[in-house]
Amino acid sequence: MNLFTEIRACVLAALDTMQGQGQLPSGLDMSNVTVEPPRDPAHGDMATNAAMVLAKPAGQKPRDIAETLAGLLAADDRIESAEVAGPGFLNLRLSDTLWQDVLRATLERGEAYGRSELGKGKKVNVEYVSANPTGPLHVGHTRGAVFGDALASLLDYVGYDVTREYYINDGGAQVDVLARSVYLRYLEAHGQEIAFEDGTYPGDYLIEVGEALKAKVGDAYVGQPEDVWLEEVRDFATDAMMDLIREDLRALGVQMDVFYSEKSLYGTGRIEQALDALEAKGLIYEGVLEPPKGKKPEDWQPREQTLFKSTEHGDDVDRPVKKSDGSWTYFAPDIAYHYDKVERGFDALIDVFGADHGGYVKRMKAAVSGLTDGRVPLDIKLTQLVKLYKNGEPFKMSKRAGTFVTLRDVVDNVGRDVTRFVMLTRKNDAPLDFDFDKVLEQSKENPVFYVQYAHARICSVMRKSREAGIDVDDATLAAADLSLLQDSAQLAVAKKIAEWPRLVEIAGRTNEPHRVAFYLYDLASDLHSLWNRGNDLPALRFLDETDIAGSQAKIALARAVTVVISAGLGILGVTPAEEMR
Repeated sequence: MNLFTEIRACVLAALDTMQGQGQLPSGLDMSNVTVEPPRDPAHGDMATNAAMVLAKPAGQKPRDIAETLAGLLAADDRIESAEVAGPGFLNLRLSDTLWQDVLRATLERGEAYGRSELGKGKKVNVEYVSANPTGPLHVGHTRGAVFGDALASLLDYVGYDVTREYYINDGGAQVDVLARSVYLRYLEAHGQEIAFEDGTYPGDYLIEVGEALKAKVGDAYVGQPEDVWLEEVRDFATDAMMDLIREDLRALGVQMDVFYSEKSLYGTGRIEQALDALEAKGLIYEGVLEPPKGKKPEDWQPREQTLFKSTEHGDDVDRPVKKSDGSWTYFAPDIAYHYDKVERGFDALIDVFGADHGGYVKRMKAAVSGLTDGRVPLDIKLTQLVKLYKNGEPFKMSKRAGTFVTLRDVVDNVGRDVTRFVMLTRKNDAPLDFDFDKVLEQSKENPVFYVQYAHARICSVMRKSREAGIDVDDATLAAADLSLLQDSAQLAVAKKIAEWPRLVEIAGRTNEPHRVAFYLYDLASDLHSLWNRGNDLPALRFLDETDIAGSQAKIALARAVTVVISAGLGILGVTPAEEMR
C-alpha cells in the first residue's frame, strides 16, 4: 500500500475530469505532477504541485487551476480538505481512516510492506569493493562495501534482480609487487634478513603467507631468480589475499554472488572482442592525443596509439586502449569487463568506486554507452573518504596492515551493525567522520543507537503485554479498534509509517540507500517523542492492563514501527535489537 501513489492517482483523476469538462486543455504532460509530504506538517498531510507545473502549458494562472482542483478533491471521502497556498500549491488533509488503513496494511503485509515492483525484475549488476588483492581491506573499502551492499539490498527490495559482484584486479603490475613482497616473507621464514624496497608491501599480514609458501614448496625458491618463481608465487599470493578479503567481507556481513578475475580477460580474446565491437561502430582509430593539460611542449612526446572515440559519448578527450608498443592500457581490460557484463544480459550496471576514481567516471560511462548505443545505463557512485577518530584524536594506522586502518580494525572496535549503519549516515559522495567513541554513545546524537533503542523499546512492550495476558499477535493487532488513536503524536507516527513505501522507491530510483538510514532516524524520533509524551499523559502509554482495547490499538501502532524499522535495517544489513544492554 503506497498511500502517496493512491492520492496522486486521485489528483490525476481530478485533472482528467477538468480536461473532460474543458477546464484544462487535453494532451497535457502529467509526468511532473507530484504528491509528497509538505515541508511543514502544519500545512497538511500531503501537498501537490499540479497547478504549478500545469499552469504554463495550460496557459492559465496556477491559483485558478488549484482552486478548481481543490473543489474536486474535497469531494473525495479520503480527503478532508484541500487548501490553496501561495501562488498555487495545494495542501491536502486526509481522513484519519487512511492512517488506520496504513497501520493495518503494515501489520498484514509484514516485511513485504513497502516492497514494490519498481524494478520489474530487470537485471542489475552492482560491482563494489573490487580492491586490489594486495592486502586486507581498509576503512575506505569498508565504506564502499557497506554502500554497495546496502544499495544491492535496496534494489532487490524494490523489485530488481540483483547480482553482487567483485572485480579482482589481478592482471596488473600490483600483483607482481605482491608476489615479490610474499617472496621476501618466504625468505624471512627461512631465517634470512630482508629489506622492503621498490614499493613492496611491508604489512605483517604477509608473514603468514610467506610461511604458508614455505610449507608448500620448502626451499625450492630460495636463491632462485625471479623468472623461476614469480608466476607461481603471484597466483599463490593472490589466492591468499582473496581468502583474507573474503574473511573481511564476511565480518562485515557482505556476501558476493560473483568474483570476476581481471586476469581471465588476458590471452582469451575477450579484450579484442570488446574493442572489435567498438571498432564496428566506428569508435576505434589510430591517432595522436593532444598533450595533457599543464604539460610543457618540450616534455611531450607524441606517439600514435589506438584510441577510443569516447568524446562521442560524453567524455572530455578520447582515450587510449593500446599503447604504441602494442600492449594494452589499463582501460582496455576494463572495457572488456563491462562488455562481458553487457553480454551476460544485465539491463543496468552500477559501479561503486572510491573517491580517487573520479577521473575515471566519464570514460567508463562512454565505453558502456558506446558498446550498447546507450541501451544499458551505467551509474557510477563515488564514496568519499572516511576520517577516523578515537579519544578525540585521529585513529592511527594498523600495525598489521603497515600503512592504513583495516576494515577489521573498525569492526573489531565497534561491531558490524554499528559500522554498517554509521557508514550510511552520510550520502556516499560526502566526507564522513567516524568517531569510535561517539558511535557507541547511548544518546539521540548517535543514530544507530537511537533507531535500535526504538525497536528494543517496542519489543519490551510486546514482551510485557504477553506477560500480562494481552494478545498482541499481528492478526489480533490488525483487527484492533485503531480509531482509538487520536493524539497528534500517535498520528504523526502513523503518517511517518505511510511515507515508507514512497521513501524506499525514491531511494531505489536514485540509488541512494542513505535515505533509508535518514528515514529510520526520523521514524525513531517520532516514536520516542510519543513514548516521552506518555510519561506526562498516562493515556498515551502503550500498555494499560485496565484497558485491553486501548492497549492493543497503541501496541498495533508500535508494532507497525518495528515492522518498518526491521525492513529498513534489513536493507542496511543491520540486525534489529530486541533489547539494549
